[in-house]
Amino acid sequence: MRKPPSHLSPAARRWWTQMQREYQISDAGGLSLLAAAADAWERCREARELLAKDGAVTADRFGQMQPHPAVRIEHASRAQLLQALKQLNLDLEPVKTPGRPTATYHFGG
Repeated sequence: MRKPPSHLSPAARRWWTQMQREYQISDAGGLSLLAAAADAWERCREARELLAKDGAVTADRFGQMQPHPAVRIEHASRAQLLQALKQLNLDLEPVKTPGRPTATYHFGG
C-alpha cells in the first residue's frame, strides 16, 4: 500500500488509506483519482464546517441576503468527489475476502 498524499489532513489521509485498502487501488491512475477524490472530500468537509459555523446565507455589503460562498464550494467539491468515485468504479461494494457468504439464504416456501 502507498502512503496518502502528505498535504491531506489526518482525516482525509485516513479516508484515503481506508478507500485504498477496501477497494485495493494500487495502479498509478487509480491512485491519482483517489488523491483527487480525497482533495474534493476534504474541500467539501471544510465547506460544511464553514456553513455550520456561518450559516448558508450571508448579508452582502448592501444588507441583502446571499448564499454563503461555501455553498458553491461544497456543491462543486461534492460533484468532483462523486465524479472521481464514479471514474474509479466505486459504486460497487468493496472487494471482499473470498469465502462463504455470511447471510443465510432460504429458497422456496
